[in-house]
Amino acid sequence: MLGNLFELFRSRFPADRSRPFIQVPDGATLSYGDLEAISARFANLLVSVGVKPGDRVAVQVDKSPEAVALVVACLRSGAILLPLNTAYQSDELEYFLTDAAPAAVVCQPSRLAELEALAAKSGIKTCVLTLGMKGDGSLMERSKAQASDIATSTRGGDDIAAILYSSGTTGRPKGAMLSHDNLAANAATLHKLWGFRPDDVLLHCLPIFHTHGLFVAINCVLLNGTPMIFCPKFDAEQAIGLLAKATVFMGVPTFYTRLVSSPNLTPEACRNMRLFISGSAPLLEETFNTFKSMTGFTILERYGMTEGGMFTSNPLDGERRAGTVGFPLPDVALRITGEDGKVLAQGEVGIIEVKGPNIFKGYWNMPEKTKADFTEDGFFKSGDVGVVDARGYVSIVGRAKDLIISGGYNVYPKEVEDAIDRMEGVVESAVVGMPHPDFGEAGLALVVTPAQTALTPDGIIADLRGRLANYKVPKQVVLVRELPRNAMGKVQKNVLRDSYAAQWKAGI
Repeated sequence: MLGNLFELFRSRFPADRSRPFIQVPDGATLSYGDLEAISARFANLLVSVGVKPGDRVAVQVDKSPEAVALVVACLRSGAILLPLNTAYQSDELEYFLTDAAPAAVVCQPSRLAELEALAAKSGIKTCVLTLGMKGDGSLMERSKAQASDIATSTRGGDDIAAILYSSGTTGRPKGAMLSHDNLAANAATLHKLWGFRPDDVLLHCLPIFHTHGLFVAINCVLLNGTPMIFCPKFDAEQAIGLLAKATVFMGVPTFYTRLVSSPNLTPEACRNMRLFISGSAPLLEETFNTFKSMTGFTILERYGMTEGGMFTSNPLDGERRAGTVGFPLPDVALRITGEDGKVLAQGEVGIIEVKGPNIFKGYWNMPEKTKADFTEDGFFKSGDVGVVDARGYVSIVGRAKDLIISGGYNVYPKEVEDAIDRMEGVVESAVVGMPHPDFGEAGLALVVTPAQTALTPDGIIADLRGRLANYKVPKQVVLVRELPRNAMGKVQKNVLRDSYAAQWKAGI
């Protein structure tokens, strides 16, 4: 690898730097030349306020072209990027500032006073900047006096480029340390595997504080030296209208369920597209099939996580199978292990372990957790439960922490959810384990249905008893209108457990 990731990107920039990099619908266009100049000014400003190579720079800003330039500036200055969800509140931010001790924090102007107070409370010496477009003290304003070029900071491939914190649904959030080589390896593999072409245009509707929108999507574009259409947020009708100008779309399953709900999603609307990719949460088979029938396109589903970007992908050329996440990437080794750590035979369900150049270097300030999550031979224990079929396709069954042990039997929620989702009138479902006086744990199913439905909790349970072993059948079913999700569309099962604890206890 080339050391600093920025140099790999720059080697792929178009010779004509006036070519567009970011195009905002009904807004400005940022060229590759603009990216170089603005990111250099930002990098020079970071250096001027005391940021040194290896220092952390926390960034909690709205999605914008300038925010992408700031990401690139962190690379160029040798700083470690710490992207933070824009939904995080004061208590959460205080933890991140205390744990990571960033040398600089960049936030929205409206949160300047809050972040300054939190930095002081956390006892860290940091410079708080804003990414406003005008006004004294804003990054844009202060950087105007800086030079539009900077020598790229010399970094080794193993030096950390970014720390991404987990959502922290259980325990305290963990900061996954990703090196320049980690990010470069995954980007290069995905760029080749997904067949990026010189005329590709990515339609980018994802947030950029998460690995999906930040590293999977943007890094592929930077390696390709081509444009992306940059939407501040996802709107199904706007996205459908923009498909005619794009060739590649990356989204979470929620995006696809909203797209198929529109009568405007047609083969004609997709006439310029070549590839639709889905990830960050399981894609329902119904959505997969409906999208294909409406557009003629088969969604490519892949699988990965913060700790290493992408691990598997359905093929670009070949059968993309609903309910699977495809094959391990060419440079990733994947195996399924049992509770005793021994490798299981093909077709057996167990923990997914992965190894490759994209796998992170460990958790920030958590050496014991890092050691616990890696095997002696260097495989990362993903915590996801999966299975590999006879053809080599990987399927995700659930999270190990979501496993329900009922009466001594293992119940994998994904199996039960699949059975429920196949019922007529069910939109989707989520099954969680709840404490039970007799069985230790038992399943609670939250089932999303339309406002008008003939389905009943008792009817769903009766239907399942005819298709699943009795110990797998949920003890309670609750009909709901929607499931709580995080910013990337993943169902927040911890929220469900907490929200329905009293109702569960009253019903057992």
